[in-house]
Amino acid sequence: MKKSILLGVCFLQFFTAMAQTKTPIPATSKPFVLGVIDELPSKILGESRTLNIYLPEGYDADATTRYPVIYLLDGSADEDFIHIAGLVQFNSFEWVNQVPKSIVVGIATVDRRRDFTFPTTITSDQKKFPTSGRSENFISFIEKELQPYINQNYRTTTSKTIIGQSLGGLLITDILLTKPTLFDTYCIISPSLWWNNGSLLDKDSVIFKESFLQNTTVYIAVGKEGLTPTEVPRVMEVDANLLVEKLKASKSKQLKVYFDYLPDENHATILHQAVMNAFKKIYGK
Repeated sequence: MKKSILLGVCFLQFFTAMAQTKTPIPATSKPFVLGVIDELPSKILGESRTLNIYLPEGYDADATTRYPVIYLLDGSADEDFIHIAGLVQFNSFEWVNQVPKSIVVGIATVDRRRDFTFPTTITSDQKKFPTSGRSENFISFIEKELQPYINQNYRTTTSKTIIGQSLGGLLITDILLTKPTLFDTYCIISPSLWWNNGSLLDKDSVIFKESFLQNTTVYIAVGKEGLTPTEVPRVMEVDANLLVEKLKASKSKQLKVYFDYLPDENHATILHQAVMNAFKKIYGK
C-alpha cells in the first residue's frame, strides 16, 4: 500500500514537472503597416529625403481611383506623421465622412531651421541659427521634385493641401504669399511670424489682387502662446491675427480664410486639435 502511494506521488510530480517545462505555443505576429516609406534623392537639396506615405483604405495600385494629397511638414514617424495620418483616416471613415479619402505625404525633418526659414537681417538670429535662411531651396524641392514624384508614382488628383506648425507655419505662409498656386489648401498653425521681425506680414502678393483666380482656402489657428523668442517682443496671437486681417482684406473672390483662436491650447498642444478643426471648417458636411 505504501509502495502504491509512493509510486502515485512520483507520477504526479513527474507530470507536474512536465507541464511546467512544456514549451508555450508562440503567438502569430506580423508587422503593423501604416503606410510606405520612400527615399527621394534631391538634387536641389543635395540629399535624400524620407517620405512617410499613408495610403487610404482601398488604395490599389491597379485601380483607377485617384485621391487628393495632404502634404505634412515635420512628417517624421516620431514627429507629426502618425497622429495626422490617424486624423485623416478617422475623418474619412464612411460613418464620419468628414474628409475625402486622401494620401498623406509626411516630409521627414532634416534641418527645419534651414528648410523653413528665409534669410533674416537680425544679427542675433543669424548667429543663433547659423544654418537658417534656405527656405527658397526647400520650396523649390517641393515644387520641382516632390510634387512631380508623388504625382508620377501615386494616383493623385489636382487637390493639394499642406499642413505645418510653428516654423512650418512660417514656411507655409511664405509659400502662400510667394507661390500661392503650389497648393489650394493651406493649414497654418501657430506660425512663427516673428522671424525677421515679422517682415512676412509686410510682404505683398498676387493673392491680394482681384486677378487672383485660383480657388484657395486658408486655415489659421493659434493658441495661448504669448511672447516670441525675439529681442524685440512680439505676441504670436497678435501676429496671427494680423495675417488673418491681411488675407481677409484681399480683393480676390477666390480666397477663403478661416481663423481659430484656441485659448485652451498652447504651442506644444495645439496641432492635433487645430487640424481636427481645420477639417471641419474646410470640408464641412
